[in-house]
Amino acid sequence: MARQPSARRADHSQVARLSLTMAKKDRTFHISKRVGRFTGDRRVLSLLVLAALFVAGRAYVAEHPEHNPAAPLNLDDPKGWATQTKIMALRDDIPECRVVLERSAVAFTALDPAGEGDCARPDRLRLGDYPLSPSRPPMTCPVAVGLELWQRDTLEPLAQEIFGSEIAEVEHIGVFACRRLYGRGSGPFSEHATGNAIDIAGFRLGDGTRISVLGDWDGEDDKARFLRAARDGACDAFATTLSPDYNEAHRDHFHLDMNSRWSSVCR
Repeated sequence: MARQPSARRADHSQVARLSLTMAKKDRTFHISKRVGRFTGDRRVLSLLVLAALFVAGRAYVAEHPEHNPAAPLNLDDPKGWATQTKIMALRDDIPECRVVLERSAVAFTALDPAGEGDCARPDRLRLGDYPLSPSRPPMTCPVAVGLELWQRDTLEPLAQEIFGSEIAEVEHIGVFACRRLYGRGSGPFSEHATGNAIDIAGFRLGDGTRISVLGDWDGEDDKARFLRAARDGACDAFATTLSPDYNEAHRDHFHLDMNSRWSSVCR
């Protein structure tokens, strides 16, 4: 019985050690719950999230150059967020525009400059295998780019969807004409004066079907549907697209140009 006080002291010592251990554990757990409450914690977490998004974004645009403003333009790439901006930038950069055609395996022949004054044409080329009819006239490089994109993204898919046939000919009624707008005696010169525009009168399909802007625009059939969708698609490929909906002067053709002063004028 004389040893009981010593046993009680031992019990008290164990209880004290256990309490101290639990207190330490409680403090540790309590501190962990405060993570994120401090401004510094939130900043670190925000930076980590931003870093992850940046890495993911870079990986995405690397795999999708059509969305990357810094990636070289290739007409074989699908249309993306940055495509329109890249195309518009080519209007004032002839060498880069021709590099884009070469990179995209578009056949063309560069021609010598011609003309003078308001009708000077420093940028002239002829497409090699585009189905223009009755001829493949000289044009500016940006117009050539617009035609290629229009055919790929709009004309060919439309012809297959509506008629189950391919585009055999894109009928035009001219590119170059040294004149002012609407042939007036004064006022601004037309984009045709520098070969920076093309007028499209109709299309012929592989199965022989002919579609005319003059004869089929006002209809309700598949030909009218094709023409209206073709006009809408041209608005994505050219700086200016004018159709019979614009005015009487365009009742028989689409006017398509790459005017550097405008962007996406679609009527």
